[in-house]
Amino acid sequence: MQAEQQTLGPLERRIDMSLSVADIEKDVQARLKRLSRTVRMAGFRPGKAPLNLIAQQYGPQVRGEAVAEAVEKVFGEQVREQKFRVAGRPRIEPRTSEAEESLEFSAVFEVYPEIALGDMSEKEVERPVLEVGDAEVDKTLEVLRKQRQTFAQVDRAAADADRVVINFTGRKDGEVFAGGQANDYPVIVGAGSMLPEFEAALRGMVAGESKVFDLTFPEDYHAKELAGQAVQFEVQVNKVEEPRLPELDEEFAKALGVADGDVAKLRDEVRSNLMREVKKRIQSRVKEQAMNAVLDANPIEVPKALVDAEAAELAEGARKDLQARGMDVRNVPVEPAWFMDQAVRRVKLGLIVAEIVKTHELYAKPEQVKAMVEEFAQSYEDPSEVVGWYYGQPQRLAQVEALVIEDNVVDWVLKSARATDKSVTFEELMGTAT
Repeated sequence: MQAEQQTLGPLERRIDMSLSVADIEKDVQARLKRLSRTVRMAGFRPGKAPLNLIAQQYGPQVRGEAVAEAVEKVFGEQVREQKFRVAGRPRIEPRTSEAEESLEFSAVFEVYPEIALGDMSEKEVERPVLEVGDAEVDKTLEVLRKQRQTFAQVDRAAADADRVVINFTGRKDGEVFAGGQANDYPVIVGAGSMLPEFEAALRGMVAGESKVFDLTFPEDYHAKELAGQAVQFEVQVNKVEEPRLPELDEEFAKALGVADGDVAKLRDEVRSNLMREVKKRIQSRVKEQAMNAVLDANPIEVPKALVDAEAAELAEGARKDLQARGMDVRNVPVEPAWFMDQAVRRVKLGLIVAEIVKTHELYAKPEQVKAMVEEFAQSYEDPSEVVGWYYGQPQRLAQVEALVIEDNVVDWVLKSARATDKSVTFEELMGTAT
């Protein structure tokens, strides 16, 4: 058996193998003899069937197994000898040969890239800074009040934030179009649930008033048959209702889970939840910047086999997510190609981060894992039960360990790169800035 290695690209390799036909045939005969001791054939007692009949029936299968194992053996020897780190499975291809005494094969495969960690000293990372104070608590309580607002009918013209109950009919070229008609349909003016032109027409209308107005759908409207089309709407206002916010009182506190209705306790709970959420969002932003800096400092090629596998896993995850949302996904195409860019990023980060962890010994320590588990548990009613849940299953604990390692890498980036603090507003951090 002989083999020769060739480099086809940055990560692609080929090993050409030559197998001795005589050696293969010798192995085949040995396998057939072993098989003859146990095989059952009609008309013969076990172990008494003639070898030529066994070869006639099982020869092709046995020969295929012998060749496959010989190829695998030679390939494995070459991989160990060349110290290749093979990514994915090799593609085995037969080669034509005029030599009758040998069988020729090629194994085409990819290897993991060699990673020499780059310089992080010139990379920049901004750490958002936000202290949770009374103003942030007040804004959050206001959001909670708006989520529980009610509406009361009023005898005045509709304005922004009012709920207007309407009948409407939409016509295109004089004909009512699909989805263009409804009765007692509630619309909150200015909320953006309808087209801006439609909501603008409702402003200033009073109960009992009717109006006819023209409207042109946007070119990118989701209903293709209406995209860019001019239509006419007839609207009748049945009711105008203004929003009423609940008072920030004992009843409101009880509705949000404070048993004794103490508003001060409610504010403390909101403050604690906000501090956890602010910390989480800051960590998320810093982590994203740190990982971008790592990618920028370490440009590498990645094996296509790993990217394809990652894209397939992401596609399967998307299918399961859709299924969990109640969607029938049997006929819904979720193509791995949709996730290719994300897969490339994840594979690159996985390889680079693994090298950083190994080089700088950033492995998760037991006390770090314990601290993170306890932090997760604090938001639950019985923290000790949650801690036990994590430690009761190695797979769950492994997920926490992976998060700790990521945090260790982020901390290392912050120490290695140019990290600066930047004050941000509550709205900027929460993504509600306009």
